[in-house]
Amino acid sequence: MKKSRRQFLGMTAAMGLAPTIKANSVQNLFKSNQVEKKLKILILGGTSFLGPHQISYALNRGHEVSIFTRGKTIPKIHEDLFSKVEKLVGDRENDLESLRNRKWDVVIDNSGRKTKWTEDTAQLLKDHVDYYMYTSSISVYYPFVGNDFSESRSLVTEIPKDVSAQDKPTYEYGVMKAMSEIATIDAFGADRSLIVRPTLIVGPGDRTDRFPYWLARIEKGGDIIIPGGRDEVVQYIDVRDLAEWMIRLLENKTAGTYNGSGPAFDMTTNAFVHGIHASYNSSVNYVQIDDLDFLQENSVIGIQPWVIQLPQYAGMSKSDNDKAISADLQFRPLSETVKATREWWYSDAVTQERRDNILTSERSFMNSEKGILEKWYRRKN
Repeated sequence: MKKSRRQFLGMTAAMGLAPTIKANSVQNLFKSNQVEKKLKILILGGTSFLGPHQISYALNRGHEVSIFTRGKTIPKIHEDLFSKVEKLVGDRENDLESLRNRKWDVVIDNSGRKTKWTEDTAQLLKDHVDYYMYTSSISVYYPFVGNDFSESRSLVTEIPKDVSAQDKPTYEYGVMKAMSEIATIDAFGADRSLIVRPTLIVGPGDRTDRFPYWLARIEKGGDIIIPGGRDEVVQYIDVRDLAEWMIRLLENKTAGTYNGSGPAFDMTTNAFVHGIHASYNSSVNYVQIDDLDFLQENSVIGIQPWVIQLPQYAGMSKSDNDKAISADLQFRPLSETVKATREWWYSDAVTQERRDNILTSERSFMNSEKGILEKWYRRKN
């Protein structure tokens, strides 16, 4: 798909209309029980955000699922399905006994938060599992400078000696993910490894409040700050699109490295916000603030599912997803993501305390937004 066509389709898709293109082919999104071989799947993790959606899709397609966890996290999504999976208990730090002398067709490593964890499990399973899928991150490209954000981009494998305290955690995360990718391929080889580098993941079960904030904010209405320039782009992926695609990659034995980012076109920040608003009837007045210095001075950074274009983050929303789309990555319209997230947000899976933290807490951006707008108007005048 050409970039120009993506741009042409951008606003219609943002508003929830589904153009007749492969990436938004709704009839293909929910294919079930159409696989030739049923897989035995081991998921390292599986009870948090991405895992439950993978489990739901895998079971629906007839696969067998085992999960390996510490047994401490109670699933908040698809809880009823966990009675249908094998639960193995251990600790990736020092207790892998329940994984020994077992065989699976594929393993999905969702909980690789240390390189050592991936090294240990990959080495343990390499002669007992056909394929190893590592859930990485586009943070392996940090800092996000330059123009090439394809899968062939060089990875960040060390932390600069002169790194600032502010940048160090991001470097550490990127290096950990990059080195874990390398550990996967070292153990399984390139022909039996699948590396998926998601962008910001949104949807039901979201562990952050980046996306739910915008649903709550737009539902409330009034004067709303849109931080950043009109032409800045946003990338995100619905957790269900990511989960289902990852299972299909394993079914098709599609070894390789892929950027797991969406949508299928260049969506601007404004199209993203208006696309969410299309699902609500609230009266809003958008105020575009593109002065980066002002945004930084007033801590208007990171309140949205895209990242303000500080120099080191300038390319974070520009990862190339052409390879992933060619490998059957498909996307729901934004309206469907909004609908499902809103239903989850107001369900018993989310505490009222968490909802209140966005709406009314002392640290809520909604409480400071009015004062920031007053500063902005004074500055403009």
